[in-house]
Amino acid sequence: MERNPDHYINRELSWLAFNRRVLALAGRDDLPVLEWAKFLAITQSNLDEFFQVRVSGLLNQADAGVTRKSADGLTPARQLEAIHDAVVEMYQEVDRVFHDELVPALADRAIIEVRYDDLEGDDRRLLDELFHEHVFPVLTPLAVDPSHPFPFISDLSLNLAVIIRDADGVTKFARVKVPPVLDRFIPTEDGTKFVRLEDLIAHHLGDLFPGMEIVDHHSFRVTRDADLDVQEDEADDLLEAIASEIRRRRLGRVVRLEVRPNMTDEILSLLMRSLGIGEEQVYRSAAPLDLTGLLRLYSLDRPELKWEPHRPVTPPRLQGVDDEVVDIFEVLKQGDVLVQHPYESFDSSVVAFIEAAAKDPDVLAIKQTLYRTEPGSKVVSALVNAARRGKQVVALVELKARFDEAANITWAQVLERAGVHVVYGLVGLKTHTKIALVVRQEAGHVVRYSHVGTGNYNGSTARLYEDIGILTADEDVGADLSDLFNFMTGYSRQIDYRSLVTAPTQLLHRITQLIRREAHPGGRIVLKCNSLVDTDVIEALYEASSAGAEIDLVVRGTCCLKPGVPGLSENIRVRSIVGRYLEHSRIYRFGQVAHERVYLIGSADLMPRNLRRRVEACVIVEGRDLTDRLDEVLDSALADDVLAWEMHGDGTWTRIEGDRRHDHHVHLEAAAHSRHT
Repeated sequence: MERNPDHYINRELSWLAFNRRVLALAGRDDLPVLEWAKFLAITQSNLDEFFQVRVSGLLNQADAGVTRKSADGLTPARQLEAIHDAVVEMYQEVDRVFHDELVPALADRAIIEVRYDDLEGDDRRLLDELFHEHVFPVLTPLAVDPSHPFPFISDLSLNLAVIIRDADGVTKFARVKVPPVLDRFIPTEDGTKFVRLEDLIAHHLGDLFPGMEIVDHHSFRVTRDADLDVQEDEADDLLEAIASEIRRRRLGRVVRLEVRPNMTDEILSLLMRSLGIGEEQVYRSAAPLDLTGLLRLYSLDRPELKWEPHRPVTPPRLQGVDDEVVDIFEVLKQGDVLVQHPYESFDSSVVAFIEAAAKDPDVLAIKQTLYRTEPGSKVVSALVNAARRGKQVVALVELKARFDEAANITWAQVLERAGVHVVYGLVGLKTHTKIALVVRQEAGHVVRYSHVGTGNYNGSTARLYEDIGILTADEDVGADLSDLFNFMTGYSRQIDYRSLVTAPTQLLHRITQLIRREAHPGGRIVLKCNSLVDTDVIEALYEASSAGAEIDLVVRGTCCLKPGVPGLSENIRVRSIVGRYLEHSRIYRFGQVAHERVYLIGSADLMPRNLRRRVEACVIVEGRDLTDRLDEVLDSALADDVLAWEMHGDGTWTRIEGDRRHDHHVHLEAAAHSRHT
């Protein structure tokens, strides 16, 4: 169906607008100063991944002569031009925040960045010793001449381009990689002053090139295409195919070159020729290159300069008397438990559920999907222990989880060695759903216990990402998960479920159906997600708005819908919550009257890839206690006037104006502690 491009915001530009909202947290007066440094680092990391994946894809399309337009009517080449202009503005803002806000604020709190040349006495002597003992042995200077071709520059590496002159007066080029295994910011003895690693290396270049004159040096950083391209139907061994692609990723094409503004034209031209890029792929930054290094400063033991650590609570029904361990299966027989991380503990809810299943002699089987897991994962350890106890354990490991492929290969091998049945998903479909099923023998019959969530089984991200999950003994949910696992591990082609709504078979149809159900005066829709890109969903929302429905969308990241446009979307409001925690849960609510509302939670964002090319599962949430909790989350997000931003029809965002009284994250923290006590 032909879509009107005027109805959509460009996906890539919308994502860049999201990263600007993250950047805006660096420098906010109501945030501790080391949190500014963290958000600058997150802004850098986000932008790195954007270039590795999104920009690289557009470059490949443009080079291949693809002229197919995006939903908003832009060719790949035109999108690249618009991205370049937006990113240049972002670099300028990063430079301003770093130099005009972060550096002075840190200095006021005795955290001072200094140049090596400004050091004196013991400070200089100690850093010299550190260089010769710990830095120098790691460095490998690489010359460029007829017998030494231009070296391979690895992805996201920080480097020094060095011009040297020999005794005959001949100038040469050399490259020195700044080792990523060493701390980027090096403290002096009193711990108040810091020197950047590249500055320390630059001062000692004479030690790397003895007998040569150091004429000039400049730092630069390279970003490469890091997207995987695996032809699954041609790969006999998906594990080896993914491993091969990871190795190939390191050799991907260059998509971005970051340099300092004072780099000479001579060196820049040499780098551009050697890397095979044009001026449009060069970005200049007056701030230090690779601000992810600021996480070193964030790790300082200065708690007064950070948010007070949040201590998640155990959900009340999972909290035993005098901290006794509860029988989680008995608890779930009495009713479902909804948990929200990080306000409620991942360890004492989801991990406790899997660990209890691993230890319980009556548990026959555990089946679980794994998309992203952390080092030392308690969930993986529990699955290993369950298999060693003789239980039937199935783990569906998604090898194509971007940037976690290598870790997932390692986990898959660990699980297989323990006797777990490891499955790698379906050809052509990435398995993104977050589900776990426990099968237990009770009084001569089988009972199924389930977990359906919006977030990964990852204890590290569960402390930072806001996610929701349901633990249940509901028979329909358990039967649905059995059928869904059979679909993912065998040859089942079942598409109809009782309490689950799954992609790629049902979810898009069900969501658009529920939107159209509300397409009338008095209709009400509230959707909370990470991204809204799918044009079928957007058009359905436009139709519902035109029919009189009131629609509120809480979209953390990319939003391609235009809100508040007369005759199209005047009844649609879009906001974004950006703050201490990363809003990650997907909650979809349809209906005005409480007892008639339909609630869905699950792993799927409203994007074509989630609705059409991934295995996803949303669960229908029922029961007043649970739906009241979901209402509280949605109502709090819509009431926020501290963290919230409002989107306008032209794609721009402004912070919500209000009394600054309702902080969504503070409210949910307080609510969790209130329930606990």
